[in-house]
Amino acid sequence: RTPGAPRTFPLPSDQRTPRTSHSSRPLPLRDAVLYAGGDSPRAVHAELVRRGTDAEHLWVTGTTPGRITHVPPGARAVPVHSAAWYEALARSRRIVTDDQLPAWFERRPGQTVVQTWHGTPLGRFGSGLADSLYADHQHLATLPQRSAQWSVLISPSRFATPLLRRSLSYEGEVLEAGSPANDVLFPPVRDKAAEEVRRGLGIPEEHRVVLYAPTYRDHLPHPPSAASACSADRTAPGPYRWDPALDPHALARTLGPGHTVLVRRHPRVTGSVPAGPGVLDVSHHPGAAGLLLIADVLVTDYAGLMFDFALTGRPMLFHTYDLEHYRDTVRGFCLDFETRAPGPLLVTTDEVAQALRDTDTSAARHADAYESFRRDYCDLDDGNAAARVADRLLADTE
Repeated sequence: RTPGAPRTFPLPSDQRTPRTSHSSRPLPLRDAVLYAGGDSPRAVHAELVRRGTDAEHLWVTGTTPGRITHVPPGARAVPVHSAAWYEALARSRRIVTDDQLPAWFERRPGQTVVQTWHGTPLGRFGSGLADSLYADHQHLATLPQRSAQWSVLISPSRFATPLLRRSLSYEGEVLEAGSPANDVLFPPVRDKAAEEVRRGLGIPEEHRVVLYAPTYRDHLPHPPSAASACSADRTAPGPYRWDPALDPHALARTLGPGHTVLVRRHPRVTGSVPAGPGVLDVSHHPGAAGLLLIADVLVTDYAGLMFDFALTGRPMLFHTYDLEHYRDTVRGFCLDFETRAPGPLLVTTDEVAQALRDTDTSAARHADAYESFRRDYCDLDDGNAAARVADRLLADTE
């Protein structure tokens, strides 16, 4: 097949129709934007709607087991693996995604595929995991083919650019635009958005908000089903089991009245957080950016959310109970985390609870590290990333 020539997309035999079978001629592209993912595609969608872009907006749903996909106003839901999903991938003139597309997908002439990715990485990822104990080599082998379908990769920071290129096996255009997901953390939308998130979650205005948002653990996967293990539709490893290494209820008891502890599981993690006084499971909230917006302090481990939260200038605490295992065996880091961390590294729930009672002290102690962290890893975000991405997305049609 000639590189770049149109192709049709094979559907499961029970979903093929005369319009989408191999025997049909490729149907023309339609003026539609297909979105897949979370906060960054959502921000790009909002920017295109604000501009009055003349296109149909389609939103992929059902990609994360056990979680409801919130379709923004003005977009139409397209269930993953449905006939409409296959057709949307084949015929949408523009695609905006923050994760991998199916391995069988090939961009057609006239299509623009924007890969926003999902933030600046801390842990090694993609081909950087090839020599690790828990590497998914079947998935890694598909990276060059997948990334070759992107028209442009959006980099959230200059630090991230070479990492994304290398780890995603990408050789194409990179737009260093910052992360569209983080636009909400800047004026003028910041204060109004924060008020809406607080009200939606029922958090009293006077409450201090602690967000606990850990990442997943590669060594805690759910056993894959035979179907999912070999599916060409699979876009990422996982899902993983919830590891309740930190007790949010103990934090809430220590902090007492006037505090709300929010718990957000990583999207690739299944499980539940028991309800209790002062603890709220926000894993089903539409996106992480709004939670960062209202958090007075972030408690995480090795989640890339730390780069986004650093834009707020608010304190961070790191629950690194398995630091050596994660660093040396499970995944490893893209930077010297122990030296560059913009907050204290803590081991037990009690240590985290005590640090939460006096964040001013730890913030002062780590002020220089925090400032250098923001300077070196958060250099592109200014509240206008979605506008820059929208400009690039629409440029191919001008």
